[in-house]
Amino acid sequence: MTEQPQSDFRHISVSPISGALGAEIGGVDLSRPLDPDVVAEIRRALVDNLVIFFRDQDLTPDLQKAFGRLFGDLHVNSFFPQVPGHEEVQLLLKEPQHKNNIGDRWHTDVSYTRRPALGSILYAKEVPPYGGDTMFANMYLAYETLSDGMKAMLRGLRAFHSARENFAKRAAEAELPGSASGGFQHSDDVEQEASHPVIRTHPESGRDALYVNSVFTKNFEGMTREESAPLLQYLFAHLCKPEFVCRFRWQTGSLAFWDNRCTQHFAINDYHGFRRHMNRVTLLGDAPFLTERADDPAHAAA
Repeated sequence: MTEQPQSDFRHISVSPISGALGAEIGGVDLSRPLDPDVVAEIRRALVDNLVIFFRDQDLTPDLQKAFGRLFGDLHVNSFFPQVPGHEEVQLLLKEPQHKNNIGDRWHTDVSYTRRPALGSILYAKEVPPYGGDTMFANMYLAYETLSDGMKAMLRGLRAFHSARENFAKRAAEAELPGSASGGFQHSDDVEQEASHPVIRTHPESGRDALYVNSVFTKNFEGMTREESAPLLQYLFAHLCKPEFVCRFRWQTGSLAFWDNRCTQHFAINDYHGFRRHMNRVTLLGDAPFLTERADDPAHAAA
């Protein structure tokens, strides 16, 4: 996380919540039109802190979409249930009788497309009295704490991402009683497979981040799943070390905005018997890339 003096922000307050990533933003009412200088500071706070949080917001789906469009085009997710009349707003709902939830593994959103999500904006409409927190992990730190030899090897690899198996399973679960996957759909006609560099360069910060996740990453290009599994399992365990993570406790009216290019997240399923209603919009991103550097560990290892 980049150190940013509090005084450097003139229009918002930025209060870090952990040493790894995450900051609460104050002094902003997202239901009102935002001055371009405020939007610029929010974007800088996101790039600096990887995930930012706003409290006590009162947002309709239209207002949530309008806030998202300040930072990019909105992605229409063809798999998740949508808020009626708002195809860009995904409905993430767990009722008291539901046993499973959505997002209870470490992942980054929409990595199975050629243009994965830039960011996601999740708004809490209704939360349980306790539980239901979301954890976020810093993928810059996950990469930077690897050995030079591991970095050099990973920088030469690409990985295959697919939603086909996971989302087909979710669609099947949606037909079962007691499932929080109700309304989930799966279609082979929708883009759901892509190849990406294992290490990607952030287009705004210029930093390199680990870009594999346990939900969608299946294997390295040129290797079988069996050959890929040992290294992928190591990386999946490494990337969620406690020192890379922050944890956010939701309240009704809370909003989280995270950068999918350099984070992963995990929705904790520990609130059985209670209702949790969240609305999400996702921002379209660019194709991941890796910038070669003069101090690249791959050059040193050559």
